[in-house]
Amino acid sequence: MRVLVLGAGFGGLELTTELSDALGEEAEVILIDKTEGFVFGFSKLDVMFGRATPESVFHPYRDCIKPGVEFVQATILSIDPMRRRVQTDAGPYEGDVLVVALGADLDPAATPGLLEGGQEFYTEAGAFAAADVLADFSGGRVIVGVTSTPFKCPPAPSEAALLLHDFLTERGLREGSDISLVLPLPSPFPPAPDASRAVLAAFKERGIGFYPNDMVREIDPVRNIARLAGGDEMEYDLFLGVPVHRVPAVVEEAGMCVDGWVPVDPYTLQTRFTDVFALGDVASVGTPKTGVFAAGQAVVVAQALIARCRGGQSQPYGGRGICHLEFGNQQVATIDVTFPPGKTPHGAMVVGPSAAIAADKSEFAATKIRRWFGRD
Repeated sequence: MRVLVLGAGFGGLELTTELSDALGEEAEVILIDKTEGFVFGFSKLDVMFGRATPESVFHPYRDCIKPGVEFVQATILSIDPMRRRVQTDAGPYEGDVLVVALGADLDPAATPGLLEGGQEFYTEAGAFAAADVLADFSGGRVIVGVTSTPFKCPPAPSEAALLLHDFLTERGLREGSDISLVLPLPSPFPPAPDASRAVLAAFKERGIGFYPNDMVREIDPVRNIARLAGGDEMEYDLFLGVPVHRVPAVVEEAGMCVDGWVPVDPYTLQTRFTDVFALGDVASVGTPKTGVFAAGQAVVVAQALIARCRGGQSQPYGGRGICHLEFGNQQVATIDVTFPPGKTPHGAMVVGPSAAIAADKSEFAATKIRRWFGRD
């Protein structure tokens, strides 16, 4: 069996590791990604707020060597889901099974004025550049604003606001600054009400303004004003934005999308094309666009492919994910949430926030790197 895996994020790395561990050389797995290495989403915030360097959070794919797995650094030019064939700038590849895990593309230019008058912090380049912007910031009105839905990692904007409070406090700039969060959600994390209440309490304690159920539609870089979808305007000295998310153009051009994303069976992650799966941010599964959910979906796809080779049963996807939530001041909580297909999502803050959970989060990252790349 030859498996093409497009995209080496959480989903692609977990899928190829599962297949390698179970099948070794029995399966030929080709992992294709255009970038040179992997960066955890939460590591972008670490770099942004000076807690890590770009070099320390970068994990090159050349270290991703496993039995039965070949990594190809290439840009995908076209996808033929009917034939399970892709054309890349390194040549064509064809498989018995195709797994699309290309994530979401980020488009800061889609929000008028964002490139000229603000700083996005969701791409690697944007987050790393934000570190320099913050280093030169002398205080004032700061807006952390989301510009569209859906967006990756729903807790991340709240985390950014809390970490920004610490950052400005450490530099003696907090008293002369205002922090506001504009979020297109009714609460910081709706599926887990107790977690949202804890975050809102942290906002109140720190004097962080919260503007729910709204989005930033436009930035006026001349007047330093953010215009909200609801019609209000907010003045700012620094705007930190979550840019518009889109399905990668190559996926849309392949005719795989409905309503902007790839529809899949929520239990199996199969698309309408035979032996073509989609998982993670690129897919419409009903779960947040977050790495832990992509990894959980990858396990389900891997089990199905392993069962195809070895026999046995695979488990349906249940929509569960366990996430870490930064509260600042070296305090982290754990949230356990489930998005069951066709049902109301539910969840709770299990433990924290605490420094002990912050250590657990670091160990989680270290464990993934050991598992995916075979090194510390």
